[in-house]
Amino acid sequence: MRIITETADLKGFVAELERGPFAAIDTEFMRDQTYWPKLCLIQAAGPESAAIIDPLSKGIDLSPLHHLLASKKVMKVFHAARQDIEIFHHQGGVIPDPLFDTQIAAMVCGFGEAASYETLVRKITRSEIDKSARFTDWSRRPLSKRQLEYALADVTHLREVYETLSKELEKTGRSHWVEEEEATLKDPVTYRLDPEDAWRRLKPRSTNKRFLTVLIAVAAWREREAQARDVPRNRILKDEALLEIAAHPPTTAEALAEIRAIPTGYAQSRAGKAIVVAVKEGLEGKLPDRMPPPERPRTGEPSPAVLDLLKTLLRLKAHQFRVAPRLVADSEDLERLAIGDDGVPALHGWRAEVFGHDAVELREGRLAIALENGEAVVIETGTERRMKVRSAKA
Repeated sequence: MRIITETADLKGFVAELERGPFAAIDTEFMRDQTYWPKLCLIQAAGPESAAIIDPLSKGIDLSPLHHLLASKKVMKVFHAARQDIEIFHHQGGVIPDPLFDTQIAAMVCGFGEAASYETLVRKITRSEIDKSARFTDWSRRPLSKRQLEYALADVTHLREVYETLSKELEKTGRSHWVEEEEATLKDPVTYRLDPEDAWRRLKPRSTNKRFLTVLIAVAAWREREAQARDVPRNRILKDEALLEIAAHPPTTAEALAEIRAIPTGYAQSRAGKAIVVAVKEGLEGKLPDRMPPPERPRTGEPSPAVLDLLKTLLRLKAHQFRVAPRLVADSEDLERLAIGDDGVPALHGWRAEVFGHDAVELREGRLAIALENGEAVVIETGTERRMKVRSAKA
């Protein structure tokens, strides 16, 4: 097993990967005790070589790997890439491009909505992954043989999964579907952790201006504090406490101490005093000019019958195209389509071709769903033409 602990060896290994068409990459990291994910291990494999890179090795410089990630000549293959990319973007300022996410590709290729990496490996490579080392402490050294074998197997199987899925996408002409889905993964905005936007994670229901301006201020304070101290947000203050503070803004330490979710003694601490300052700033502040409403307003509630018909159509179309329904449209999309809102992702790009256009036709009464020989079929109203869209036996 090749384990890289020095920069010179990493340069040599990267040079090997750069001569190939793709590099399968995975990471092991920990973040339960920190704000920023702690990168503990990197696994990489090309068509002919594979190695484990130890980022915790003293003096190792990961710049050669960052150069590979940015190289347009080599496809970078990940499974469920978002957290891996977040680490590389934060530590190396780089986002892998070109990129291939096998989780997205698997949903496009008909492996279902919840096909785990283990399931893909089992179905494609006929191999079983030993998951016993998954939740071990990857920051401890030395790592055991079992840990290293588990880590390396992730990328040696990944390259075979990639080759199979990429061939299927080429055969079906759906590569652009995956590329559309990966656009968000390649957008630096996806990984921007702006304290002023931290309040959005809390998904507040209130549209009260005072509530929101205070919430924005105290959530931004917590985010900056968590980043500076490199600890999880809830170690600073729990979400429920922020929401209570925004609902009943305390302008003194005594008032802060009265809030149920505030720990005993917290109000008199340095952090407590900072919260009071943030609350006062929030009360004096104004909402950001470009802030969207916390909840998208609706013009009405969807008809349950219309919603059921759209769900059935989605299942039929997803079955026809062998694509995971959740990738095409989620429950929010369906609800908004049912009330006549056409500003949903399901009406754009490849999703419109698969489902969106027909969803509008169904909603407007130009398509219908009927039973024929025990199967659901889609028909054009006013004609006898049955579309070749069928489900399993009804």
